[in-house]
Amino acid sequence: MNRFSRIATALAVACALACGCSRGSAGSAPGPAPGPSASSCPGVLSVAGPAVARAEGIVPWNGPTSGPRAVRGKNLVFVAATMTNPGVAGTANAVREAGESIGWNVRVIDGQGTPAGVREALGQAVALRPSGIVIGGFDPNSATEQIERAGDMRIPLVGWHAASRPGPGANPRLFTNITTRVEEVARISAFWIIARSKGHAGVVIFTDSSIPFAENKAQLIKKTLLSCSGVTLLSYQNIPLPDTGSRTPQAVSSLLSRFGDRWTYSVAINDLYFADAAAPLRAAGKAGDGPPYAIGAGDGDPSAFQRVRDRQFQQATVPEPLNAQGSQIVDEFNRAFAGRPPSGYVAPVHLTTQRNVDDATSWDPPGYRAAYERIWHG
Repeated sequence: MNRFSRIATALAVACALACGCSRGSAGSAPGPAPGPSASSCPGVLSVAGPAVARAEGIVPWNGPTSGPRAVRGKNLVFVAATMTNPGVAGTANAVREAGESIGWNVRVIDGQGTPAGVREALGQAVALRPSGIVIGGFDPNSATEQIERAGDMRIPLVGWHAASRPGPGANPRLFTNITTRVEEVARISAFWIIARSKGHAGVVIFTDSSIPFAENKAQLIKKTLLSCSGVTLLSYQNIPLPDTGSRTPQAVSSLLSRFGDRWTYSVAINDLYFADAAAPLRAAGKAGDGPPYAIGAGDGDPSAFQRVRDRQFQQATVPEPLNAQGSQIVDEFNRAFAGRPPSGYVAPVHLTTQRNVDDATSWDPPGYRAAYERIWHG
């Protein structure tokens, strides 16, 4: 099936969801989970279904197509919150690849997932006096001394998921922050649950409340879910990302014991939780393509795509375009070095499900590589 056919199919599914009509043939992709035929929130459902279908579609490149040619001889340091986070690691690798394509040197320093580790890593980065520093997946306000030192040295800072909103920041000073709009990510994640369940779901939210960006996303997901009266929030699980491997299995076992079949959907601020949820779900006799149906509201790492494709305890992800964002980070630094303003580009939200995952291992918007090559090399 070609991409246009898949988009048409997704739109037809959206109509079925919104109108309450049945799915197509038995050989088609799985539809909404069985449940009451009448929606408890028809108004929300009528918006959710079409929004999900649009997010599953393919949007042509709508990012920058002009800008300064590549400035030569620069070096960047990517300070990672933790390289155990696949989203952070994927972005770091993408920055390295994009930087090296124009002759820049890119070094990665791992903050090891702790506030002290992040401060130490950022301090090391500043001491290297690089051309620019990437704030990779942590709140710069947690390292104010190091941030101020970078400012005093006039080292430009570009954030990736370093603030709740994309674009420049004044306090602390970021040339720009690269992220999809958290409101859109949260909204489409909640809408997928509402649409797929026809407005009847028992939901568990997994978040890391120690990260302001993540906590804001989780609260926005919660707000959208509860806009449908048939959705019940069973539990709000606060598990720090560095602890997912040790704490998620125990939490999942406890949730299964408490809620049983009432637990029908899960949503997490990062796909990482579902990698660690699989074992206890399997041990409890749960099927990989059955409830609780799971959606990750970021970041869309290769293992998440694999779980969605194989129908193993995750049905959807709202991926960040990590490779494209790596190129954008390099492009934003290039604009800073050339004395130009940031591009202002924000990638549109995308939804990967079993209907459109195909053989992909990441979300790569078509056209971005050629666009940046034309900008940098003319």
